[in-house]
Amino acid sequence: MPSDNALMFDTWSVISLWTAIAVYALAFICYAVDLAKRSDESIRQKDRELVMAGGSGSSPASGADAGQPVPHTNNVMGRIATTLTWIAFLLHLAATVLRGIGAGRVPWSNMYEFAMTATVLFTAVYLGVLFWKDLRYVGAFMTGLVTILLGAASLPAIYVQITPLSDPLKSTWLVIHVFVASLATAFLALAFALSVLQLLQTRRERRVREDPEHAEKKSLLRTIPKAEDLESLAYRVTIIGFIFWTFTLIAGAIWAQDAWGRYWGFDTKEVWTFIIWVLYAGYIHARATRGWRGVRSAWLAIVGFAAVLFNFTIVTLFFAGRHGSAGIR
Repeated sequence: MPSDNALMFDTWSVISLWTAIAVYALAFICYAVDLAKRSDESIRQKDRELVMAGGSGSSPASGADAGQPVPHTNNVMGRIATTLTWIAFLLHLAATVLRGIGAGRVPWSNMYEFAMTATVLFTAVYLGVLFWKDLRYVGAFMTGLVTILLGAASLPAIYVQITPLSDPLKSTWLVIHVFVASLATAFLALAFALSVLQLLQTRRERRVREDPEHAEKKSLLRTIPKAEDLESLAYRVTIIGFIFWTFTLIAGAIWAQDAWGRYWGFDTKEVWTFIIWVLYAGYIHARATRGWRGVRSAWLAIVGFAAVLFNFTIVTLFFAGRHGSAGIR
């Protein structure tokens, strides 16, 4: 049984976490409204082009200009959504820290705690990347994913009170291995969102080539970068995630040797971690080969992240193994 002090910290952690979930949901709604405004912006841009064309006698948005993203100037909802995401992130971080203080250890020894830590890193990576590049067009996906994962992990079927660590988890490698795995997953989630947008943008660009008038139709995709730029960005983010995932695999093998006396034992979690590594290694190799750029490489990135989610959810909950990280009784 956890002490009264531990229960107090856990209670405040749960309150902070559910408040964060509510704010994440509000941020998701604001990002969704911002996406709708992006679509409206593309129509207003078309009208401005028609007016300018009428004054100069030239044709509106044709040729190379049709493939350029429409500037998104009415981004008030996007800024509000980002502010809400920062507030949710701070509440989320507080919930994670309070859980760790109550437990007297790092808060990632079971599925509930891992979900809490992984999703706070999802948000941290997204907000960090915003300082480098404006990716608010994937904000709805990132906040939506965090809301769903956190909400599911906080349900009574998954949530567990603070419990002592089992002997294999009493290791420094718990801190290193699980944290790096969570960080890798955060970068791969962002790459997944960019790859999905790449597929949608590729489809739109193909339609524009077939019918130039399609370039002037209302679409939020007119306000985001070209498919080639999205692919390049997704590739760079995936490279970072793959490096961390490689370290996760290596650190896991070292931890297994320390805890169980073997580097590899074909445990279900070990096998799926290796499968994910192979999928992303294949993606990087395919992306480096000219014939596998574009749609096919994007699908590899999507399949890779689907495998990550499968490993985190289905494998953890339903497959027997020595990891036993769900912590559900």
